[in-house]
Amino acid sequence: MTHLFESNLDPKDAVLSEICNAGDPWMAEVKKGQTFRILDLEGNQAVDTLFYSATDSEERYSAVDTISRQGKLYLTTGSVLYSNEGNPMLTIIADTCGRHDTLGGACASESNTVRYALDKRSMHSCRDSFMHALNHCGCATHRNMSKRDITANINFFMNVPVTSDGRLSFADGISGAGKYVEMRAEMDVVVLISNCPQLNNPCNAYNPTPVQLLVWNA
Repeated sequence: MTHLFESNLDPKDAVLSEICNAGDPWMAEVKKGQTFRILDLEGNQAVDTLFYSATDSEERYSAVDTISRQGKLYLTTGSVLYSNEGNPMLTIIADTCGRHDTLGGACASESNTVRYALDKRSMHSCRDSFMHALNHCGCATHRNMSKRDITANINFFMNVPVTSDGRLSFADGISGAGKYVEMRAEMDVVVLISNCPQLNNPCNAYNPTPVQLLVWNA
């Protein structure tokens, strides 16, 4: 079940407003009590996202804890994002898309090869973007993170239906231009994003596009 809910926050009041181009990484800290919005500017873009505690990089978003505690595969308004230590990290407080994927994972050069063709290996991928951001992070707490720290992520705006036999299928996106998801930080978190460059499945309509990231103070 989806829970569409609009926000009353004005972008002009945001303390941070940045554009992340298609295929690019993005990394920033969001303080406890602040509100973080991901805005799908042109529609059907997939935004691969991970969250880490700002004070302890070993504590990070857990898809397993989030799914099992709420008994739901998809995220929408009211969903709480839990860490691997069972602590609430963020709560979705507004959502005009209605459903976000927790199962599809991030594309990688290896998965592109297995899913599509050997000549796709050199294509840019979300795991590459994640690593690029980590290697250029100015945060000392997270500077030494590596591939092992790239765990199961959220794919905001991505449509990954589960079939009747338990398989995953990558389908056309259900988002549109101007749709957004908004979260309240329940602890200080580091946000790590790869704005997906995937060209081989319909998750972003075969046309990766920019997104906007905004933060408001409490």
